[in-house]
Amino acid sequence: MTGLAAIGAGLAVIGAGLGIGTIGGKAMESIARQPEAVGDIRSNMILMAALIEGAALIAILLGILIK
Repeated sequence: MTGLAAIGAGLAVIGAGLGIGTIGGKAMESIARQPEAVGDIRSNMILMAALIEGAALIAILLGILIK
């Protein structure tokens, strides 16, 4: 893995971590404001976290494959 690919993979992981952290924080705020919608909020949070993880995984793989 070249240096540039490692930097790209690291940036993808950092971006995914920040995105998922933001989603989790905003979901907790939403649940605190409207507790009766906890099921919908939780399912949407998990879906968005999975989509971010998928995008990060693709970015890491592309960074490794395209050296």
